[in-house]
Amino acid sequence: MVFKKITLIGRSNESFEDATTDAIDRAEETLEHLKWATITDQSVELATASEREFQVEIEAAFELQEGVSE
Repeated sequence: MVFKKITLIGRSNESFEDATTDAIDRAEETLEHLKWATITDQSVELATASEREFQVEIEAAFELQEGVSE
């Protein structure tokens, strides 16, 4: 088995958890054979005093299938 990793950034105005869910949900929609995801970074963008955007960077790994080019 061979795996490939990609980096995704999820965003939410609510929480880090929602930002993580955003990134993983998107990965599941577009990648076949997704196996795991690791949170590699978290940050908060402070747009205004009352407005925040939670951001989570994840590495998502999926299995490459035999005979399929990258």
